Amino acid sequence: MSDVSGQPDYWNEARSPLASLCFLLPWLVIYEWGVFAAGVSDPDLVRNGADFWLRSLLVQAGAGQLLLPVLVLGILLFWHIAGRHPWSLQFSTQAGMLAESLLLAASLAALGRLHDFAFHWGSQFAERPLLNSLSPTLIRAVSFVGAGVYEEVMFRLLLVPLAFLFFRLFEFPRGLAAVMAAVSTSFLFALAHHVGPQADAFHLFSFSFRAAAGLFFACVFLLRGFGITVGCHAAYDLLVGILLMVP
Repeated sequence: MSDVSGQPDYWNEARSPLASLCFLLPWLVIYEWGVFAAGVSDPDLVRNGADFWLRSLLVQAGAGQLLLPVLVLGILLFWHIAGRHPWSLQFSTQAGMLAESLLLAASLAALGRLHDFAFHWGSQFAERPLLNSLSPTLIRAVSFVGAGVYEEVMFRLLLVPLAFLFFRLFEFPRGLAAVMAAVSTSFLFALAHHVGPQADAFHLFSFSFRAAAGLFFACVFLLRGFGITVGCHAAYDLLVGILLMVP
């Protein structure tokens, strides 16, 4: 769809698979290079949980771990071709997606502060460890970018459509099925942070906020597309975990 000037409409173009692919590519490169550049003996110490789980599934299926980023880009490319989307893309759209991601990340950070105030009356910050506070800043930043990419691949790009199709099998209306898919995958997103050998200890505060954040990301995914969701998630983690130095 184009506007009256004949230029592609930003709000629709930003949701296209090609725009998401091009916007995702720098995040993927930064993360994969960062894991390598970190120089740790075990890369899994840097990789976030969703990335580790997805790569483990590939290994169990007989494929190499390095296939994962190629597979993610391939999904978006297949989506673009199958949907017969146009191949044109404007730089202004990519810049707008970055600005929108930063704005949404700041909005989520503000919601996090409100959630903290409502839950702890502004007093307790120590109950929400997201990563080891002794980790070097670079490794923390790399891990945050990885969370933005691969948690969105797992919980939004893959699970939200699957959950939507599941609810549609029971003949729920499309709108209700989308809401149920967003809510159910948000609780899975929150629960995933408390499962496994390196999981965070369960606290109602952290679980409830992650569920709310998962719902926020699911809404962004459904309304604004995959690329902006990745940018929003990664920018939020970097903002809260690095710039604001929230442990």
